[in-house]
This record gives sequence, structure tokens and C-alpha cells, in this order.
Amino acid sequence: MYFSIIYIWTLYNYNMAIKSKYFQDHMHGNICFGCGNFNNEGLQIKSYWDGDQTICKWHSDEKYQGWKNILNGGVLASVIDCHTMATASAHAYKLEGRTYGSKPDYKYATGTLTVKYLKPTPNDKEIELRAKVTEQRGKVSTIVCDVYADGIKTAEANVIAIRVVDSSVENDSVFT
Repeated sequence: MYFSIIYIWTLYNYNMAIKSKYFQDHMHGNICFGCGNFNNEGLQIKSYWDGDQTICKWHSDEKYQGWKNILNGGVLASVIDCHTMATASAHAYKLEGRTYGSKPDYKYATGTLTVKYLKPTPNDKEIELRAKVTEQRGKVSTIVCDVYADGIKTAEANVIAIRVVDSSVENDSVFT
């Protein structure tokens, strides 16, 4: 009986992921602090397509304050990082006309992340990130990302994402 319940729950979660618009729901086994569905202590951001850009709407917790009601800059950088890596990966799938999560599997890592903090970002309101791939050269994606709170731009970032895993190529990982 116990095995049946776990099997049904796993099948349910798998089917929900297939139907989900969120990129992170298709990253099976993802334990990343920022975007991992399998990290209960993490930020658990969600990203999705909106035309040619990606959107992430996220609401912080009080524990991520830098000052009272102001989001810590390092936490904001983590949210930007994870959203833009998901954007790079989703863009690669889109260029190939494939659905996110189909094989081969691609994973990206941050080459550079430059954040310009324009105004304090509130910690007690939902923030919205808008990212777009501006250049694609082989395994390298250049991405811009803007952060908004209540429609006001609070930060902007320039990011280089590097494809570090391609499951169609044997041993194509910087991690092996």
C-alpha cells in the first residue's frame, strides 16, 4: 500500500511537471538553492516565457532582509542568477524547437554576473524579473535581466551563461 501511494504521488508530480509552464518544474532532481524544486530550504523561484522574454515573480521572506523591509543584495543576485540560467537553458530548447525538459538535457552555469543596484528592492513585496537572451554563440548565452517592484526598476544585470552539460555528448560536463 505504501509503495502504491508513493508511486501514485510520483506519477502525479511527473504529470504536473509535463503540463507546467515553469522551467524549474522540468528540471528533475534539481537541488539548487535558488531554483531547485528538491531544496525545501531554498528560494524555489519559478520562471516562464512571456513572448521573447522570461518572467520570474517571487516574494521574499523576512529572513532575507538586508535592512528592515529591504531585500539583501546577495539574495537578489541569487534570484537573478537562477532566473537567467533557466532562461539560457529554455532559450536553447526553444532554438531547437524542443519542449523544455526533452532530451538531450542542457544545464548552464554562470560565467559572469554583473548587477547594478538602482534602488533598494523591497523585501515585503513581490518582485518581478524580466530576462532576455541578447546573444547566443555556441554554448555561451548573453542575457540581460531587469528587476521590478511595484513597476519600479530596482536593479539590472548582465549575465554570461555557459552550457556545461549536454546529455547527448558523452562526458560533456565540466563536472566530470
